[in-house]
Amino acid sequence: MKKLIFSLIFGLVWYSASAQESSEKEKKWSVRTDGNFYFFADDVIFLPVVAADKDHLHLEMRYNYEDINTLSTWVGYNFYGGNKLEYFITPMLGAVVGNSTGIAPGMETSLTYGSFELYSESEYFIDFQESENQFIYTWTDLTYSPLDWLWTGISVQRTRLYETDLDIQRGLILGGGFQNLEFTGYWYNMGTADNFLLFTLSANF
Repeated sequence: MKKLIFSLIFGLVWYSASAQESSEKEKKWSVRTDGNFYFFADDVIFLPVVAADKDHLHLEMRYNYEDINTLSTWVGYNFYGGNKLEYFITPMLGAVVGNSTGIAPGMETSLTYGSFELYSESEYFIDFQESENQFIYTWTDLTYSPLDWLWTGISVQRTRLYETDLDIQRGLILGGGFQNLEFTGYWYNMGTADNFLLFTLSANF
């Protein structure tokens, strides 16, 4: 299973990189890779994400997102534009296989106004095996960038990847970037016994 996952990720990245070498007249692929590291008191979870966009086409793969040892693959359509308020909205449909199996309609939204950005991703997971496992996943960040390379803000998550006494995980964000690399730290549920850290390393190509 792991060999298949990494082969798919490698294939997507290779295909996207090859597409970037095509004619300048054509729309190029843009690729983003995220490595999300969740640090809990008694566990560490790695959640990789690879996304590729070419004009209106969006492709994405996530691992350990809906469940441990579970892969989801996505296809979506990008709507983008705006002037002072820039928007990038992508409705998607995902197939989920692994410990959990099903389909998931979803949405990714990014709204930017000056130095402020609202990013949100959500999905409704429909489990083929057990209907009671159907669940709404959300991850929303609101950030402010005092400098081009620095941002801070707040974040909320609702997921079944881990369990706490809180239905919604709430946290603070601090991040920075250099060239095509970004590093963002999250501290969720501060002041509670369920507090944990998330570090995200991202690369854009």
